[in-house]
Amino acid sequence: MLKLGVDPSVVTLSTLINGFCTQTKVAQAVSLFGEMIRKGYQPNLITYSTILNGLCKSGNTNRAVKLLRMMEERGLRPDIVPYSTVIDCLCKDKLLTEPFDLFSRMKDKGIPPNTVTYSCLIHAMCTLGQQKEATRFLDEMVATNVALNVVTYSILIDAHCKEGMSSEAEDIVDTMIKQGIESNVFTYNALINGHCLQNNMKEARRVLELMAKKGCATNVISYNTMINGYCKARRLDKAMNLFCEMSQKGLVPDTVTYNTLIQAMCLVGRFFDAHELLKKRFRFSRWVMQTW
Repeated sequence: MLKLGVDPSVVTLSTLINGFCTQTKVAQAVSLFGEMIRKGYQPNLITYSTILNGLCKSGNTNRAVKLLRMMEERGLRPDIVPYSTVIDCLCKDKLLTEPFDLFSRMKDKGIPPNTVTYSCLIHAMCTLGQQKEATRFLDEMVATNVALNVVTYSILIDAHCKEGMSSEAEDIVDTMIKQGIESNVFTYNALINGHCLQNNMKEARRVLELMAKKGCATNVISYNTMINGYCKARRLDKAMNLFCEMSQKGLVPDTVTYNTLIQAMCLVGRFFDAHELLKKRFRFSRWVMQTW
């Protein structure tokens, strides 16, 4: 349109940019955005936010940071969404200083963080093994009346479980319940994994049964985690009972399920059973292919 001498509106160009970003054609979106600037257009907050989101999703973190700075310099006053988008992008790049600097800058501008902002930072801290710092952010959320959700809590619970801190994870669950927030399958699976890592299969089984009582549907990950825990404890009969239970609940064992059981059987010399299970897997695979 620009080449033909037609002057489209900012809204029209923003729609085109959004279309490019939706189709993951970020390079074309950036090119059109640059042409807008050169032609004297004044992109609005929606245009900038669309490009920003596209850059972050495509992993162009540095360009996203520069674009956010450009928004600030042009007096557009970005809201919480662009800041949270870039903070999330920086966290996913496992950068330490940059997301927290941006977090501080955002607060200095009078923009209060929301649940998404905090969840990004909490996840980043947990990934880096800094559970205490992550818990501090959770406390800050409570102190500033930022709405907490099951995702935020589950991230923290999962991190504690992976560090062998199941007791602390259970305490966080208690806090979550007091806040009136129900656990989801991710929360329960994190607890199951934590107990399995400590070879506390009794507690892991309790959590699995608690899911049913609370009306939370188990999934293949729930059972795979339990089966792996029993196999590591050399309790193959218990593992096989769970394998049978999966079918009763309508869950289809996957490659992880079969590999875990076959490897455990071989380790204790049950080669015949391992071979029979392998044949069962192949029969099932053929049946699946035939039904497609």
